[in-house]
Amino acid sequence: MDQAVSKPIYLSIAAVERDTGLSKDTLRVWERRYGFPAPQRDQYGERIYPLEQVDRLRAIRRLMDAGHRPGKIIGLTDAELAALADRLPSSQATQLSPQAADLEQFMQLIRAHQVEDLRRGLSQRVLRMGLARFVTDVVAPLTDMVGDAWARGQLEVFEEHLYTESLQVVLRSAISTIPQPGHQPRVLLTTFPTEAHGMGLLMVEALLALEGCRCFSLGVQTPVFDISMAVDSQSVDIVVLSFSSIMNPNLMAEGLAELRAKLPESVEIWAGGHCPSLRRRAPTGVLVLSELEELSDAVHQWRQRHGSASTSR
Repeated sequence: MDQAVSKPIYLSIAAVERDTGLSKDTLRVWERRYGFPAPQRDQYGERIYPLEQVDRLRAIRRLMDAGHRPGKIIGLTDAELAALADRLPSSQATQLSPQAADLEQFMQLIRAHQVEDLRRGLSQRVLRMGLARFVTDVVAPLTDMVGDAWARGQLEVFEEHLYTESLQVVLRSAISTIPQPGHQPRVLLTTFPTEAHGMGLLMVEALLALEGCRCFSLGVQTPVFDISMAVDSQSVDIVVLSFSSIMNPNLMAEGLAELRAKLPESVEIWAGGHCPSLRRRAPTGVLVLSELEELSDAVHQWRQRHGSASTSR
């Protein structure tokens, strides 16, 4: 008997969006501009993508997360993409000593999918180190390590999500235990609609809460108009926005300019994250914070300008 031939598997554009994190609009633009991806059509005329193209899209997305621009890498072969991933510089976290061994234990738990052990270990670090040191000495470098592993193809999407969800549980629990939150400044935290990365935002919220700020988090991907309405409804003093390395510089600049125009002059905008253009060209009317450690001084200076204490309104 003839051996059965396996039928090729195709994914819909919605499935590819969920699998790779690349939006449908991005996939269509790349198709027109670069000729890749090159989907086929199903019986209804809808785009469908073979698995090998989806795997390639994952590799491209990982390199974008590491700071590469799509126009420079989409035309590379699979072997060239893999070689480029191998040449990515390691984060500073992998060079730390003796902390690197400690962080590597968490990486092993992530790869082994030992979620309960991961959460328990992270929770123990919070109790042992205190929330501020936990954020700066564990969460920040460990998140960089996870990002490095993802960019090199050493972690799958679901493994990165296991880490992110576990860390969110631990940080939210720790933030909830901070006694007597302050009143000023009142801080709104979010990202723009094209920015889906929210871990940096949660780290900032933890440090601001320790400084006695009253924090309101909208999560990620909030339209500018909705941010302005939230600022008004909550009497917000500062809007904090986070930008990852894959954020489109033009969209970032346009969004910040639009938000600045919509908000009263008395409301400050603080921006941070790994987007390179944010540091190269600070937008007008926006305070750019390059490191988490700068938050404490920024809050202190705000209070000096406004003559307020952490428990006054």
